[in-house]
Amino acid sequence: MSHHFVARIEWTGNTGSGTSSYTAYERSHILSADGKEPLACSSAPMFRGDATKYNPEDMLLYSVASCHMLWFLHCCADAGVVVTSYSDSPEGTLESDSNGIGRFTRIVLHPRVEITDESRRVELEALHHKAHQHCFIANSLSTPVVIE
Repeated sequence: MSHHFVARIEWTGNTGSGTSSYTAYERSHILSADGKEPLACSSAPMFRGDATKYNPEDMLLYSVASCHMLWFLHCCADAGVVVTSYSDSPEGTLESDSNGIGRFTRIVLHPRVEITDESRRVELEALHHKAHQHCFIANSLSTPVVIE
C-alpha cells in the first residue's frame, strides 16, 4: 500500500537584498498543506533563527513523538488498554562536525501515560515497543530512537 503526501514551503525572509550575505536574510518561512492552517517557521536560534517559531529540529522531534504516540494509542486500543492521558517531552542530540555537517545522533522519548486499569501497566512497555516498530517516522530515520 502506498500513500502520497504533499506540503508547501515558502521562504518569507528576504529583507530586501536576498541572500547577498549570510547575515542579510531572515530564516523565516511558512509551511502549509491543503486544508490546514499555515505554520510560521524559522531556523533554530543558534542558526540565526527566530526562537518564537518552530524550526526543523523541533519538527523532527515532534514528528517522531507524534507518530509514536498515535501508534501507541492504536496498540492500546487493540489490546483493550484504556489510555486516559498521554504526554511526552522528546529530546534530541544534534552533533556537528568541523565542517558544519550535522545530524541527530539520538532521540529520546519520555512518554507519560495514564490508564484506567493500573494492573495492566506492566503491558505498556511491550505496547511501546510494538508502537515503535510500527512508527513510520522512526522507521525512516538512521538515528536511534529510545523510549524511556
